[in-house]
Amino acid sequence: MLNEKEKEQELLRKILSGDIIAMKEFYTNYSGYLTTVCSRYISNRDDVKDILQESFIKIFKSIANFRYKGVGSLKAWSSRIVVNESLKFLKENERLNIIDSPIGDLPDISEEEEPDIEQIPTSAILEMIRALPVGYRTVFNLYIFEEKSHKEIASILNITENTSASQLHRAKSILAKQINEYRSLKQ
Repeated sequence: MLNEKEKEQELLRKILSGDIIAMKEFYTNYSGYLTTVCSRYISNRDDVKDILQESFIKIFKSIANFRYKGVGSLKAWSSRIVVNESLKFLKENERLNIIDSPIGDLPDISEEEEPDIEQIPTSAILEMIRALPVGYRTVFNLYIFEEKSHKEIASILNITENTSASQLHRAKSILAKQINEYRSLKQ
């Protein structure tokens, strides 16, 4: 029986040889996860489908350039393509209107205000993230899920580092309020 590394490498080898069944297997194995990644950035379900279609085309066209670096590297590489396609979509459709505001205008979020999310289903938290305004949601996702610094986010989105920090702060503040409201409704 093949271990996880061997399974990934075998799937990759088959895809590289043009095996349609392997491509379908890749799609079946990764489409759910990649849909979730895309949905963190894009709220319209039809747009998510379009972006995923473009992403899978790009993945299969450029998979020869992928370098296997261990278990999970194919998933991470594919995820980066989906994130990049999502950001490209937001930029092209001018939905990424990020307002520059001084960071000094923002109150600090105390640790007491950091909400406890343990009892909240992941699906509910993802819906809260999806409901954030586009700019807040984009910065939040890049910072939290993609682990980008404010400097990297500023470069990706063509904004200042302070704007990135203020967008993240506002996103966290809105999410904290929503999580606390959710918790009080469920109690």
